[in-house]
Amino acid sequence: MARIEDVAARAGVSVGTVSNVLNRPHAVAPKTRARVEAAITELGYLPNESARALVSGRSRTVGLVVPDVTNPFFADLARGAEEVADKHDVVVMLYNSADSIERELRYLGRLETQRVQGILVTPVDRGGRAVEDLISRGTPVVLLDRGQPSRNVCSVTVDHRAGGRLAGTHLTELGHRRIAFLGGPLSAPQVADRLDGARQAATAAGAVLETIETSALTVAAGREAAGALALRDAGERPSAVFCANDLLALGVLQTVTREGLRVPEDLAIVGYDDIEFAAAAAVPLTSVRQPREQLGRVAAELLFEEIHDAGRHGHRQVAFQPELVVRRS
Repeated sequence: MARIEDVAARAGVSVGTVSNVLNRPHAVAPKTRARVEAAITELGYLPNESARALVSGRSRTVGLVVPDVTNPFFADLARGAEEVADKHDVVVMLYNSADSIERELRYLGRLETQRVQGILVTPVDRGGRAVEDLISRGTPVVLLDRGQPSRNVCSVTVDHRAGGRLAGTHLTELGHRRIAFLGGPLSAPQVADRLDGARQAATAAGAVLETIETSALTVAAGREAAGALALRDAGERPSAVFCANDLLALGVLQTVTREGLRVPEDLAIVGYDDIEFAAAAAVPLTSVRQPREQLGRVAAELLFEEIHDAGRHGHRQVAFQPELVVRRS
């Protein structure tokens, strides 16, 4: 394998000049830079990223820690973040905390020891102590899909109360007066906010909102909850269900149709996120849309803004407005 010394010898320059071409090309005269780049190509030289990190104090990576990589919502967030990182010639390292505080802490610590340039995180730890510690030690952090009243960190999220109100208002305007909210754990801020918004809409319309807490936001959890609903007598069953995300809604749809209930005639369903599978369901799902990739892009833009100009960077809390997408469910 070619070494940096080999490139310098081939191009007739110093090792320092080769290093400048790799790390600060604007500081090298165009003719000299072209000669070094030609030598790099001829020799097939690959820079040692570990060595570069030792010299610069930072690797050419950023971390992204999310609670569930199997959820298409977080895959879309990651796609948006990666799009921005690629423009900065930086790699995104993705970690799945699996809604575990212990794993989250371990991964945040690992990213810090790897000297990443910054971290995007959807924190499981509601107290945020780990994030505060990272910030105090100089690692730029942006909270993704989490609001943050603190002004010492950027955050990018959606107004989930407004999203809950959109869903609840839509159902009450269709005439539903017995509605179930399905989601959990309720300790998750997004879930609690969606429930709060739906409750506001139901109360304003004189409707009854039943809360059914689930252990997770997954298709399996939706199937389980829907199985219990399907066993109720028609007079005891809500006429509509607002699910805290689309995976739950898809699980509900699968189970109730298997049990012979018609959607939406016997049970109307509204989801949240508007993932790609929502429109492709057997009965296309009405859903509250979040700008998923845009969330990832904006969060990454804020992160790189802080990385490259920390002195002038001002922390911002960005909250997008959701949108109701009406389909057939």
